Amino acid sequence: MTLLLLEALGALVLLVFIVWWTMFSGRKGGELPEEVERQKREPRPDKAPSDDR
Repeated sequence: MTLLLLEALGALVLLVFIVWWTMFSGRKGGELPEEVERQKREPRPDKAPSDDR
């Protein structure tokens, strides 16, 4: 019974570590400012999509 509880505790610790790692291991300076994010999403005028019809 003790071994089963230790295994469950180990699985819980591993789960908490994985969740913590994925939540807090992002960019060092945090998220990019909204201006930079917006520029990344908008297509640049110098790279217009080609019309291959």
